[in-house]
Amino acid sequence: MASERFISGYAVVFNDETTIAGLWREKISPGAFDKSLRDRPDVLGLWSHDSARVLGRTTSKTLELRPDRAGLYFALEPDEKSPDGATAWSAVERGDVSQCSFGFFVTRETWFDGGDNELPLRVIEEAGLIEISLVALPAYPSTSASVSDRSTKEHNNRNAQRRIAERKTWRDRAIANARMAMKARGITV
Repeated sequence: MASERFISGYAVVFNDETTIAGLWREKISPGAFDKSLRDRPDVLGLWSHDSARVLGRTTSKTLELRPDRAGLYFALEPDEKSPDGATAWSAVERGDVSQCSFGFFVTRETWFDGGDNELPLRVIEEAGLIEISLVALPAYPSTSASVSDRSTKEHNNRNAQRRIAERKTWRDRAIANARMAMKARGITV
């Protein structure tokens, strides 16, 4: 990446459980994209999953992807002179868009029965990564995106990891409280 300013965060947070369309729970295993990043290194950075609105690309070195302990870290360098790049910079800098999504295809997964009180759980163990997107409404709310610069890169990376841990803790408490309230009312899901 050539620019001093970029948009960075976590496009994927490993082992973070979310509910998909109210039908099943889902989480991404650590290493799920390792093979894909090695074998198919051309990944797009898009605005809201729109392939006509490309903000960056790994092969042009305007998108960097790096899996770590927390998830799939990204650093994206949209062209500020293009309309879509200007939109991305403005929306992320203002905080109007602060999260990510990703387009993928599953190559290995395991399903677990949710039992009487929970939805089934899909664990994605290996997947092909096609694109990451800056989005306003992510399926995985623990993702992150913010404007960064070279001088604050490590600081922002640590802050992003801290925010992930805080969101997981808050979400786990909210889920536990909701389950206790439902159980007290005799409701089973």
